[in-house]
Amino acid sequence: MEEWNRDSKRKREDLSSVPNGMADMAMLEALEKQGTSLEAWDPRTLKKLVLAFERRLKDNIAARLKYPDQPERFADSEIELHDELQKLKGLASAPELYPELVSLNTVPSILNLLSHDNTDIAIDVVQLLQDLTDEDAVDDNAEPARVLVDALVDNNVLELLVQNLLRLNESDPDEMATVYGTLATIENLIEVKPAVAELVCEKTKLLKWLMSKIKVKEFDGNKQYASEILAILLQSSEANQKRLGQMNGVDVLLQAVAMYKNKDPKSPDEAEMLENLFNCLCGLLMPMENREKFLKAEGVELMIIIMKQKKSAYGSAIRALDFAMTKYPPACERFVDVLGLKTAFAAFMGKIPINKNEKKERYHEELEERIVSLIASLFGGIMRGSRRERLLSKFVENECEKIDRLVELYMRYSNRVKAETDRIDQLDLDDLEMDEEEIYIRKLEAGLYTLQLIAVILGHLWCSEHPQMRGRIELLLKQQKLTKKDVQDILQEYHDNIGDMEGVEEKERSQAKIQKFISAFD
Repeated sequence: MEEWNRDSKRKREDLSSVPNGMADMAMLEALEKQGTSLEAWDPRTLKKLVLAFERRLKDNIAARLKYPDQPERFADSEIELHDELQKLKGLASAPELYPELVSLNTVPSILNLLSHDNTDIAIDVVQLLQDLTDEDAVDDNAEPARVLVDALVDNNVLELLVQNLLRLNESDPDEMATVYGTLATIENLIEVKPAVAELVCEKTKLLKWLMSKIKVKEFDGNKQYASEILAILLQSSEANQKRLGQMNGVDVLLQAVAMYKNKDPKSPDEAEMLENLFNCLCGLLMPMENREKFLKAEGVELMIIIMKQKKSAYGSAIRALDFAMTKYPPACERFVDVLGLKTAFAAFMGKIPINKNEKKERYHEELEERIVSLIASLFGGIMRGSRRERLLSKFVENECEKIDRLVELYMRYSNRVKAETDRIDQLDLDDLEMDEEEIYIRKLEAGLYTLQLIAVILGHLWCSEHPQMRGRIELLLKQQKLTKKDVQDILQEYHDNIGDMEGVEEKERSQAKIQKFISAFD
């Protein structure tokens, strides 16, 4: 994202009417003075600044009421108000004083200026809020930051920020910079108070604005930031995921990524935006009702087209399909019906296009993990009929080369998990205070989850009772000095750690499926 210089002095159109051109000089002198005289912040200094700000605000309101149609008569008061807002930005260097600012009841006065008739004043306020909530200011001052953010939210900062955002004209450089500043401020507020992610979607038209920004075909820094903010809003909020789904969000995101089915992004920033858009799409696919919308909008077909074109969105398309097909049989069936198996198994066999923007080794690993998950979803979603036969037949063709690949991956991930287990065994767990759950998470991060999915796929193949497949599996296990008991052990650990986040019934159903595989390998 292009870094906007928030501290640079902006041109102000309404100053041209000030006599003798003295306003700019006066402003520079005032800023120079504040740099030397306000270095030491304390409650007394803050109170003095707040009183000066309130006085300038009162003067500006009075001048505008008295001379509503004579801008030159209230221009001076606006310059003075601007100066006071600039001085308040220095408070970001003393965040421990934020509770004092709140107790002085200054927050409502500052926020009301977001609706000021002069957008330059509103721009000043956005810059001030961005500075006060910036991570550099609040990182080591969590409690004062919470006090300030709570006060901002209680005084309608979200509604006022978004109302101001809606009136900004991005053809003006200052206002374009303020769009970025507004999004940055909202991100800062979420960092301090995660509940803001849902509040801002519930109380404002931010989602609608973000959607309109993403629809724009031309790329710019603010479109990239809009995609990033949308991903943040969706990543951990089911309410936001459902809300955006009801706003035709699936269609909008599919249209946005479809622009890259035949072309690559032109810059690293544009590539980051494309990744953000896919993050949004994957977040949106968490609720089942949005997977239905994805299916109806022919999202499965689009992702297969993107994979076939082998552009930079290739890996992201696999990830989106993985999300869409997990525990959703209709998407699995559609995938088989539109001839997706050939494309998926080409990736499974390692025929992955090179992405110049990604580190080759890790990029390939991530795609391997995604494609294994996708194939496991296919087996879980297609339990019988001709589609199941077509899926199983893939593991018989070319002398069972897919089973060879499966066992090759099994060995690689098994060795990685074993290496991590050995590392953990050598640690003093009492000193590290690691419990069984944390050890299990460490193993999952080392590749255990992918290993478990490979074992599940082997279970599906074994339960098909196809003699050629069973024979190949037994031969390959023997060559690797493994037995069916080794696969059973992996499946047993998976079985024992299935959680109940989706309900007790779903947990028991999932465990019964895994138990069936364990028993079949006896």
